[in-house]
Amino acid sequence: MNRFITLSVGVAAMAATASGCSSTGTTTSSTPTASTSAPTTATGSAAPSQSVATVKTASSPFGQILVDGAGRTLYLFKADTGTTSTCNGSCTQNWPPQTTTGTPNSSGVTASLVGTTTRSDSSTQVTYNGHPLYYFFKDTRPGETNGQGVNAFGASWYVVSPSGDAITSAPSASASPSASSTGGGY
Repeated sequence: MNRFITLSVGVAAMAATASGCSSTGTTTSSTPTASTSAPTTATGSAAPSQSVATVKTASSPFGQILVDGAGRTLYLFKADTGTTSTCNGSCTQNWPPQTTTGTPNSSGVTASLVGTTTRSDSSTQVTYNGHPLYYFFKDTRPGETNGQGVNAFGASWYVVSPSGDAITSAPSASASPSASSTGGGY
């Protein structure tokens, strides 16, 4: 009888463990991570769905900058070489690339500067003036620029001007508070 009880308890414990592992696996894959909250991209974990990307401009504390169709800030990475992205692997968890499933749309930008490049994972990343474009995982709402000037993964990250250049200057003191970064929020 004791053997039967021990065996039954052992089987129940294994079932609970298996159930817990299954549940944990499900939770891990569906629990949003920092990169999952990023805008739609066609790479890995940050991709709620794939679609045609949009590049447009918006006002920010840095002047006019590039944003996506939802108003999320786009960045360039100084370590990139031409249209080749050097942000791969763990880098893309913090800096998800802006990807597209077709020719990107544009509004208020120079359409001839909008292009694409093929990433090492075979996804198609949007470029502007030859720079691959990225999001920053800490920008959770349109208008945030929390990634501006961050030095990570070997180089600096900057918001992009409508001319396609990195904006490296400090934010304007007269910038609209509604377009400013909400990093401090005091």
